[in-house]
Amino acid sequence: MKDLNNIELPSSVVAALYRSVLIESTELQAKPQPVSAVPAKESIPGWKSLGDNRKNILIIVNSPGDLHLPDPELNFLATMLGACKLNLRDVAIVNLNNHPNATYRELTGHFKSNPVFLFGVEPSALGLPMSFPHFQLQNFTNCSFLFTPSLKDLENDKVLKSKLWVCLKKLFSV
Repeated sequence: MKDLNNIELPSSVVAALYRSVLIESTELQAKPQPVSAVPAKESIPGWKSLGDNRKNILIIVNSPGDLHLPDPELNFLATMLGACKLNLRDVAIVNLNNHPNATYRELTGHFKSNPVFLFGVEPSALGLPMSFPHFQLQNFTNCSFLFTPSLKDLENDKVLKSKLWVCLKKLFSV
């Protein structure tokens, strides 16, 4: 049994608990910054992402009504990354709903990404000049793209999850 001093919370819960700064100074009072377990980035005006992108892995989703992802999908994604010996700090998650006109060139250029996961996002939505089926690793412009059903659909379907796992094992040598 864990005591109250050693409770581990998922990063999505921590982010929800600490939406504003913990310590205020005169500098922060003028422009408060959100505090979260995995900070959102906005290094280029308008770009919003979740994660630190430490391993240049871009995850693109389309989740209307959410800044990034709903908690169940974020937790599923975190579990999936954990199975690949990765975590949310290794990736950048971009909700295409926040950037409806973003192209693959802009996204891969800004995030220096390889591979790029398209969870429920059609390749044509990013201006990719080709279509390819779900679960096929597609190389294009020195980048590997993987198009799959949405995280919500994957989470609830064992067959789809197993197809994704085959791709992940190949991609990350796990």
